[in-house]
Amino acid sequence: MSGKDEYYNRAKQQGYRSRSAYKLKQIDENADLFAHGDTVVDLGAAPGGWLQVAAEAVGETGTVVGVDLQRIDDLADHDVETIRGDMTEDRTRHYLREAVGEGGADVVVSDMAPNMTGEYSLDHARSVHLARQAFAVAEELLAPGGDFVVKVFQGDDLDGLRETVREAFEYVKTTSPPASRDASSEVYLVAKGRMTATVEAGDRLEVTVKERGEEGDGIAYVDGYTLFVPGTEPGDTVTVAVEDVKPRFGFAKCVDG
Repeated sequence: MSGKDEYYNRAKQQGYRSRSAYKLKQIDENADLFAHGDTVVDLGAAPGGWLQVAAEAVGETGTVVGVDLQRIDDLADHDVETIRGDMTEDRTRHYLREAVGEGGADVVVSDMAPNMTGEYSLDHARSVHLARQAFAVAEELLAPGGDFVVKVFQGDDLDGLRETVREAFEYVKTTSPPASRDASSEVYLVAKGRMTATVEAGDRLEVTVKERGEEGDGIAYVDGYTLFVPGTEPGDTVTVAVEDVKPRFGFAKCVDG
C-alpha cells in the first residue's frame, strides 16, 4: 500500500478531513507543539484537518482559530472559531487579534501552498512568499515563547527564509514528516520559543534593579524585558554583561568594579 493510500484511508477511518492531519500530528510528536489550554492559530486552514488535530491537542480549555479564503465547514465535534478572509488584509487581522485575545497565541501553524504552475522555481518562490506572510502574522500574534510551523517548498530561497525566522526564535529546525508524499518537495520549518528580548548575549548596559526574584536574584527591566542579576538588591544601579537570553527572560552578571 502506498503512503498516499495509507494516510488517505486512515483519515477516512478516523474522521479527519484531510490526510495532512497526520503531518501535524507527527510534527507535534517530534516538536511538542501543543499543550492543554493553548491558543492556536491555523493559517490556510481549509478543509480543517489541522484544526481537528489542534483542537484535540489543546482540549476544551484551549482556543483554536482557523483562517482561510475558502469557507470552512463547521467542526461539529470541536470548539473551533473560523474566519473567512485574506490574512494579509487589515480586516482579517483585526478579527484574528480579537479571536486570539490580549494574551497572544501559543502556536501559529500554516500548511498553505500556492496554486501550482508546474514551473518549479516559480512555485518555490510563491511558497516562500506565503511562508513570509505567515511569519508576519506569527510575529504579530505569538506570545513570548510561542511556536511557529510553516510549510515551504525546497529551493534557493529556503535558506534565507530560515535565517529570517531563526532570528525571531530560540531555535529553528527543518523537518519532513513521514506523512508527506515521497515525491513532494515540501518541508516544514518548526520554530520554537518566540524571542521578545530587547538585549543580546554579550551586551553591556547600565540597569537599575527594581525587585528581588523568588531565588533571591535582583530583577531589572530593559524595555519591558526581564533580566535576572545575581548579587544585587532592589535600588542598585549597576553595569551588567548579558550572559544568556531566553524568550521571556535573560541572565546578566554585574561587572561594576
